[in-house]
Amino acid sequence: MSKQLLLGDEAIAQAALDAGLSGVYAYPGTPSTEITEYIQTAAITTEKGIHNRWCSNEKTAMEAALGMSFAGKRSLVCMKHVGMNVAADCFINSAVTGVKGGIIVVAADDPSMHSSQNEQDSRFYGDFALIPMYEPSNQQEAYDMVYNGFAFSEQTGEPLLMRMVTRLAHSRSGVERKAQQPQNGVSFSDDPRQFILLPGNARKRYKLLLQHQDDFVKASENSPYNKYIDGPNKKLGIIACGIGYNYLMENYPEGCEFPVLKIGQYPLPKKQLMLLVEACDEILVLEDGQPFVEKQLKGCLGIGVKVKGRLDGTLSQDGELNPDSVARAVGKENKAEFAVPSLVEMRPPALCEGCGHRDMYTVLTEVLRAEYPSHKVFSDIGCYTLGANAPFNAIDSCVDMGASITMAKGASDAGVHPAVAVIGDSTFTHSGMTGLLDCVNENANVTIVISDNETTAMTGGQDSAGTGRLEAICAGIGVAPEHIRVVVPLKKNYEEMRQIIREEIEYRGVSVIIPRRECIQTLARKKRNK
Repeated sequence: MSKQLLLGDEAIAQAALDAGLSGVYAYPGTPSTEITEYIQTAAITTEKGIHNRWCSNEKTAMEAALGMSFAGKRSLVCMKHVGMNVAADCFINSAVTGVKGGIIVVAADDPSMHSSQNEQDSRFYGDFALIPMYEPSNQQEAYDMVYNGFAFSEQTGEPLLMRMVTRLAHSRSGVERKAQQPQNGVSFSDDPRQFILLPGNARKRYKLLLQHQDDFVKASENSPYNKYIDGPNKKLGIIACGIGYNYLMENYPEGCEFPVLKIGQYPLPKKQLMLLVEACDEILVLEDGQPFVEKQLKGCLGIGVKVKGRLDGTLSQDGELNPDSVARAVGKENKAEFAVPSLVEMRPPALCEGCGHRDMYTVLTEVLRAEYPSHKVFSDIGCYTLGANAPFNAIDSCVDMGASITMAKGASDAGVHPAVAVIGDSTFTHSGMTGLLDCVNENANVTIVISDNETTAMTGGQDSAGTGRLEAICAGIGVAPEHIRVVVPLKKNYEEMRQIIREEIEYRGVSVIIPRRECIQTLARKKRNK
């Protein structure tokens, strides 16, 4: 087959298409977004009727994929690492139900928090769920793992978790494609109660999952993605996970002097692991993310071997792994090719000039600071989170998607007034609606600003589930129609906006203000494409 130059994300997408994919289910989030976008624009997607629309959130994505699997077809679920928290309810239980059609769940982790709230490592979710996991070291492996992974999922009867990291997701390499497979036909489980997790049946399914654990270990021991590579210097043995193997080999272009165990599939391959431990004086674990493997070795081996890595300070406990940090860990001289000039300053991200969020914050902060000195503003995840920075310095919290509304409610319950929530249109339909329902149920004294730019702007302008329906959604949840106020955030409307903000803050109950103006980036793209 042909060879293509692909991002890691694109390699995953192309592999899924080549492997007979019937549907991709995802919510956009860096660094996973490009997987779904690639599938959406592929000619075969339209030709074969492959599902490719964005979901409201990661939980609905996981559940829809499980429904497709129920019908015997292959599905791909994509999200960034914090999306795993949202999908976890269905994800963990899908390990107990098992699958019919193959499911691969891609979790794109973000070490160093380039565009995230934390550095959580999704491998802990796979371990928690007791299912097999993949972690590619390069784009070709990412392709091969997905292409072969659907069959492996169907063979084991379990979903698979594939863990990516930002550098691999967003870097390019040549990828050799394999033959196109047809989609599965509709079929159903031989066990009519497989997907019914009533306690009596769930206990049986869980015992079955536990019985398969040894099989998963054997599969890892026989996996082409796990390799033991001997070396003459036994003073140190190195476990290199995923992209960590690439960074190691950048420091040893002629071959590593130490024995190396390359890990690309989990659970850990015990046979190769014991070979390394028995042969070497010390073990160094190279993993991009949290000390997932290192903790297992220190907690489970119980044979006195010294294990080095993030926990003992050999590597930093935070931030990305990179070739320089690996060089230092193996005792090589670290020569920087380039130094950062002293005049170079970090430039924080800022709201685009002309963005509607700017006008919203300008007026909101004017009113709050001048007239309500005890105010608190609870923000959410999106472009408008940049209201935390100068010149606005407008928000007091940003924790997780949907938390703005519920934190404002909790603060109001505690006696804070005014308690203002700022949330975007896409985040509102992702996980803000249930918080609004809590507010309505108690007639909480909160003012909620749904800053509507009619797209999912932060991740590149994907469809937003609430576009054109926000007023109807709020009214349907129970907000009084006279307290659902829509404004156009432009300078000429500042006085109208000020008056509406004052009125709704003074109203003792749930009020929603919707400043609506299309994202200037998506508007510019539309004009260019005309």
